[in-house]
Amino acid sequence: MTSKTGELESKDELKRRIDEAAKFLPLEQLALSPQCGFASTEEGNTLTEDQQWAKLSRCVEVAREVWGGV
Repeated sequence: MTSKTGELESKDELKRRIDEAAKFLPLEQLALSPQCGFASTEEGNTLTEDQQWAKLSRCVEVAREVWGGV
C-alpha cells in the first residue's frame, strides 16, 4: 500500500497483489503494510490525517479478510 499519495487502494486491488505475491511465497510469510511510513521525506507526503487513518484501516480490514484474526 502506498504511503506517497492519499488515494485509497481498493480491497480487491490489495487482494490481487497479495495473490500475486503468494505465487512466490506461502501466504503465511506475507504481510500487508503501508509502504514506508507517511512522512518519508522531510516535508512529508501530501496526505491528510484522515487519509492516513483510512489507509491504516484498509490495511487492517484486508489483513483480517486474508489472514483471519480478531
